[in-house]
Amino acid sequence: MDTARFEASLKNAGYEIGTSKGTPSKVTQAHSHDFDVRALVLSGELTLTTDGTSRTYRVGDIFEMPAGCVHSEQYGPDGSESLVGRRPKPTRV
Repeated sequence: MDTARFEASLKNAGYEIGTSKGTPSKVTQAHSHDFDVRALVLSGELTLTTDGTSRTYRVGDIFEMPAGCVHSEQYGPDGSESLVGRRPKPTRV
């Protein structure tokens, strides 16, 4: 998917758009975010591990993660850059 189409789909779904860069070979501890994530890998590669299952995403791949999903991240030897949409988790009143 091209970046313009991906950005348009994020905007239509209510995501805030930005970029994220991962340091080469960096590994994060398990954590979660308080927002939904939908991202398109622009360069490099990124491996996400959730519930003991790992999946590697490369250029052109899209991944999604709901708010609260516990995961760890491992960036490839050249790092990674992604076009990222973040949508805050709705607050209950």
